[in-house]
Amino acid sequence: MVTILLLNLEILVLVWTMGLLSIPMDDGPLEHSNETSVTKTSSGVHLSLDKCLEPQIWRVSDVAECDGVAHFGSTEVDSTSSSSSYAEIVVIRHGETEWNADGRIQGHLDVDLNDVGRQQAAAVAARLSKEPKVSVVYSSDLKRALETAQTIATICGGLEVIPDPDLRERHLGDLQGLVHRELATACPKAYKAFLSNRTDQEIPGGGESLDQLYERCTSALQRIGDKHRGTNTSQKAFPSLKYGKGERVVVVTHGGVIKALYERASPRKRSAGKVLNTSVNTFHLYENEKWAIEAWGDVSHLRETGFLKTGFGGDRNSG
Repeated sequence: MVTILLLNLEILVLVWTMGLLSIPMDDGPLEHSNETSVTKTSSGVHLSLDKCLEPQIWRVSDVAECDGVAHFGSTEVDSTSSSSSYAEIVVIRHGETEWNADGRIQGHLDVDLNDVGRQQAAAVAARLSKEPKVSVVYSSDLKRALETAQTIATICGGLEVIPDPDLRERHLGDLQGLVHRELATACPKAYKAFLSNRTDQEIPGGGESLDQLYERCTSALQRIGDKHRGTNTSQKAFPSLKYGKGERVVVVTHGGVIKALYERASPRKRSAGKVLNTSVNTFHLYENEKWAIEAWGDVSHLRETGFLKTGFGGDRNSG
């Protein structure tokens, strides 16, 4: 009888563990049972992290099977191989803006950070300054990303910031500048195009399709990865790099872009969930254009500043 009970217990534990490895990610980051507090401010509703709250983070080891191969990428990468060179690219969404807090569509419109966004930028910069060395910071050339990037560069020791328009948010055409709740009535054609399941559907008013966004931003990240990975090819172009020793770089960009990057590297095309302001998302870019996600959605540095619970600008209804 005891043997049967122990066997049943082992089966239950196994099933429970497997459930943890396949948690669906639909509209937002994984929920925690820890206590959190919600604060209403002039910038909207912010969710503050309890001091005991674990970071919103997924790692390769959380989803890898027991065969030494990381399946948390678009292609299989041997996570145990020391000979595989890769660039570690830390992709960060910009800090909060007033338009994020108001639920207003930004797209390519150039909006400044608000006070909370500046605090978030300082918080993520302080966090990065205590981690392995960053070589350079790349950024969208829009102000909300560029200011976040400049804060990171300054606090991390005066790093170079390289603006790249290919890291801009998706151009959302006639929807830009409108509050989300007004979209259906103010611009019904553009809103219908935005909601379309067709990835080649452009948005009236000069807006991009999802395919165009995907091609633009994934090509940009691949260029960055090729430059900093440390292969023979990049060594010839960039003699300061050593073969097999890639660099760690930061990329500051936008919610829609980060979702597209996730799609490029994601396992089984699961949803990226909400991409919160200044969330840290780490990619490894290997040779032969192989991508893997090392960590996702970490906002543990926002314990003091909090963040918009809606994730507006980084959720499926806005980014």
